[in-house]
Amino acid sequence: MSGYILAIDQGTTSSRAILFDGDYAIRGLGQQEFTQHFPRSGWVEHDAGDIWTTTVATAREAIAAAGVAPSDIAAIGITNQRETTVVWDRATGEAIHRAIVWQDRRTADLCAGLKADGAEPDVTARTGLLLDPYFSGTKAAWILDHVEGARARAKAGELAFGTVDTWLLWHLTGGKVHATDATNASRTLCFNIHEGRWDVQMLKLLRLPDSMLPQVRDSAAAFGVTDPALFGAAIPVCGIAGDQQAATVGQACFAPGMMKSTYGTGCFALLNTGADAVASTNRLLTTIAYQLDGKPTYALEGSIFVAGAAVQWLRDELGILKDAADSGTMADAADPHQDVYLVPAFTGLGAPHWDADARGTLFGLTRGTGANELARAALESVCYQTADLLDAMRGDWAGTGDTVLRVDGGMVASDWTMQRLADLLDAPVDRPTVLETTALGAAWLAGHKAGVWPDGEGFAASWKRDKRFAPAMDADERARKRAGWNDAVRRTLSST
Repeated sequence: MSGYILAIDQGTTSSRAILFDGDYAIRGLGQQEFTQHFPRSGWVEHDAGDIWTTTVATAREAIAAAGVAPSDIAAIGITNQRETTVVWDRATGEAIHRAIVWQDRRTADLCAGLKADGAEPDVTARTGLLLDPYFSGTKAAWILDHVEGARARAKAGELAFGTVDTWLLWHLTGGKVHATDATNASRTLCFNIHEGRWDVQMLKLLRLPDSMLPQVRDSAAAFGVTDPALFGAAIPVCGIAGDQQAATVGQACFAPGMMKSTYGTGCFALLNTGADAVASTNRLLTTIAYQLDGKPTYALEGSIFVAGAAVQWLRDELGILKDAADSGTMADAADPHQDVYLVPAFTGLGAPHWDADARGTLFGLTRGTGANELARAALESVCYQTADLLDAMRGDWAGTGDTVLRVDGGMVASDWTMQRLADLLDAPVDRPTVLETTALGAAWLAGHKAGVWPDGEGFAASWKRDKRFAPAMDADERARKRAGWNDAVRRTLSST
């Protein structure tokens, strides 16, 4: 196949761009970290300008590294940190406040108030989501309430709202296109996932004017073309999906019952439920996995706020390891007779607990506890949380069955962590040969729309497994360890 596809992968701590050729091979890559802002406890912000400038810089870097002409790039696909919220001036293109990041908890009181008023059941029925600071809608409302004159300007149509994909698309097209895709829209608390439209009742509840909102399109669609001055050619933008949905596509989880879990800053597990928007009884989210040709495919999602961030905490704040890659070796050397549990509720607990006020805890410390035991506890915390999600999914949907988990993200390079994951899940874990599944998913959406790459069936045939990790832990040992974890979580929840 001829033609190149540029994937923009805008993440929580860095912006990345990857240029794929027609055979899905990486030809060029660029990456830049950007500053994280923590103005108060529980608040997390990004400079939206940093997001834009690093995105352009890394895209140029990837194109240059590949040595291809911009005119040879058939399309661009965008994948992004979801829920992170930007509000900007339509006339100037400048954000009126720093982007409020998905991890931010400043709207916890607003969410608690809406829950107390009995709003959550209707919110869940319409959007598939829960009332939690995680989602975009309350973030946008906060900006309108705390930036002088913003609410009046929004009502007058002067301001635009968007998740990061929308912010990037606006600037890539020179301010000509204000649009998003169904996956990102489904994470805002404002989108009716059953009717495929912005929900009037939700906008009323959150006091958001509809004039702020982007147009919602398929995940593979003609979103517009880039300003030629950016890359030296006008390149069509043909694919957009939130990062976890893009990883679902990149893992070729196109059939109901297929499941993927991405281990980055946080961990996000999605189970494809096909055309059925399954209502969770276990406080999971019902979300849109992708939308093609006007038809949404749904998923159950479990969101874990802290995964790789727990290892970063050991490295950056505690200084007990020099490199995150050392954590697996340290965990393997830990004392097997010490049961140390880290519940990494640094920004609250996500699914299935959804406790915004919980904070991180360590249990089982002894005088002999050292760096190795803490490393093991950090890695195991990710595995335990994933096991909780899988249990919830099995309880919600009979089609889960004997699920094989497809994994991706930075943490999956650790054989120790993946083996422990399989052991605690009591299920096989498959690691693919191509680990850049998030970028690949965005690229496939764009490449398929541009006619460069095949349909889903053809793309799925190209998926290859690097290694399968089969469970090997004794059942009694698994039960004992998980019971200890459950006790640690119970003690951590703010309501206990």
